[in-house]
Amino acid sequence: MSKLFYVIGASGAGKDTLMNYARKQINGSENVVFAHRYITRPPFSGNENHVSLTNEEFALRSKAGMFALSWGSHDKYYGIGQEINNWLNKGFNVIVNGSREYLPIAQRLYPDLKVVLITARPEIIASRLAVRGRENAEEIAKRIARTAELNTNLENCIEIQNNGAVELAGNELVNLISVTEKQLA
Repeated sequence: MSKLFYVIGASGAGKDTLMNYARKQINGSENVVFAHRYITRPPFSGNENHVSLTNEEFALRSKAGMFALSWGSHDKYYGIGQEINNWLNKGFNVIVNGSREYLPIAQRLYPDLKVVLITARPEIIASRLAVRGRENAEEIAKRIARTAELNTNLENCIEIQNNGAVELAGNELVNLISVTEKQLA
């Protein structure tokens, strides 16, 4: 039986970096698919390989039922395409970059999903966000405060701490996906 892995974590925790690392390590050697998100932001912005849509394109696709999961956050819209259901039905484990706020809805739609929470110490998150250069110090402080609020209500998550080298936390994610893949075989 296939599994849906719903990866969440604060901006700066390293979700995209760890998912990219795991994707390169697995590289088609297992029945694992990393879903692209459809996002209303320009292409090639950030560390995520996403499908860029305008607000109008997103609304059209949403109205037509093309998203299995979708939400809004930080003045942008995010969607996971219906293709994940086809992949799950064909026996693939599917990895998605989710939203902490949308988690209760995702759990209702996919009761067996595995939630993977990527965390990092606040000072590391602040440093990563500062290097990214999209927010000022006050905005970074607000993001860190928001992270503390959201993480307090998360239960039954598999937590991966990403405070050091990418390989350390990245291999934890690969092992989690690989162990589950082998258990399903």
